[in-house]
Amino acid sequence: MRQSPTMLLSATILAVGCSLLSLSHASPLAPAKHTFTSVHQDGVSLRFVNNSGICETTPGVHQMSGYVDIGTGMSMWFWFFASRTAPETAPFTLWINGGPGCASEIGLFQENGPCHVNPDGQSTVLNPYSWNTVSNMIYIDQPIGTGFSFGTDTVNSTESAAPQFWKALQILIESGEFSQYRSREFIFATESYGGHYGPSFVTYFDQQNIEIQEGKITGVPIVVSAMMINNGWYDPLIQNLAYLTFATNAPGYGQLQSDAVLQKMNTSYFEPNGCLEMEQACYAAGTGPASNEICIKADNFCVDRLFVPAVGDRDSDDLRQNSSALFPPEFYLNYLALPSIMAQIGAESNYSECADAPFELFEDTGDDARTWLPQLGELANSRLKILIWAGDADINCNWLGGHASVLAMDWYGKERLNKTPLTNITVDGTIVAAVQNVDNFSFARVYESGHEVPAFQPVAALEIFKQVVNKQPLHSV
Repeated sequence: MRQSPTMLLSATILAVGCSLLSLSHASPLAPAKHTFTSVHQDGVSLRFVNNSGICETTPGVHQMSGYVDIGTGMSMWFWFFASRTAPETAPFTLWINGGPGCASEIGLFQENGPCHVNPDGQSTVLNPYSWNTVSNMIYIDQPIGTGFSFGTDTVNSTESAAPQFWKALQILIESGEFSQYRSREFIFATESYGGHYGPSFVTYFDQQNIEIQEGKITGVPIVVSAMMINNGWYDPLIQNLAYLTFATNAPGYGQLQSDAVLQKMNTSYFEPNGCLEMEQACYAAGTGPASNEICIKADNFCVDRLFVPAVGDRDSDDLRQNSSALFPPEFYLNYLALPSIMAQIGAESNYSECADAPFELFEDTGDDARTWLPQLGELANSRLKILIWAGDADINCNWLGGHASVLAMDWYGKERLNKTPLTNITVDGTIVAAVQNVDNFSFARVYESGHEVPAFQPVAALEIFKQVVNKQPLHSV
């Protein structure tokens, strides 16, 4: 999810270019009355509850939830679920949601986690298509202030988020609780603003690994074996134009807006000092402080003149619903607000689904208007296993924009990818996606799915996840 404060679609929902903005804030509470184990290392600590019995109720499946204290007054929340199948050998998958400032419990409870919350908001039901069916899973709320995380937040950009996140993972993996996963296949999975986070974080991990190897720093290498990004926000220059393209003809759904609206969008993108020129100016300005104002101006203009009219009165995450969309349901918000549940899992802060404060820090640097496509291309060039996929009913980070981004990406397989047709794949005889495979790189358009692909197409999403885990090209089963 990717937030922006520049537009109100309804009184309660702000959905902007890959975003969903909640107006709640995380606030520290008294420590839960629960038995915690603390592991202290160099002034930091790992505090957790073992086997809370919440969400994952499959007999014998281990879970942990708690905090990684990465500094004084800086507590980052994690929730871990062991694999339901062969946890001692299964891979280790990290899931983070986007925002910036959106919690990973979105993925956990609405998408690919072990359970879903019932309409009563007080009970759960097991998810048979949970990704911990085949992998150990960890969900982390970052940066500080997101979800259950709380304390001092100093992160104001995608780039500055990476070192804190690396530190949190180091504390986890160096601990006795997670040391067994050091040698496992490590899969980095994310969505939406994860189109920024993924290329940034994995690139930073690789740089740190080199520093460790050369003896310049001490630490545990974190070697990512595969990266998955669904409905990601990669390149604003390309994806802002895709709002016009998608609104003109969303494949399979038709024209979304009137000819008059489309003409205004076209003018706003191509006119002198329009979205195109403003985004080009942002890219040319580089990453220093002087670029912030230029990029903020570009982002605000493009959101107002391209994203907002493309959405109209629809749900930005699913064009088939209106702005009061009811799917995926948000029953889990009531569940996580229950004092009894918070105490059982060890939460010390009120849950904030998409917090304002972390987002506003990113907003002040124009981070949303910046591209991470070059870094994504470098990772593809390294032959890392990568899946870029998108639900085809999402307007936010629509699949046309994601597809145009990877087709424009500079890497050794660029020409081959552009010449490879999108080909349908099936699961048990049902067509679920159109895919392209070039060596370790895959792109997929997932049919009849909104922004949160595993919520809309759980069977297909789990099967695709299995194929990425096994480092296979996407194929029918």
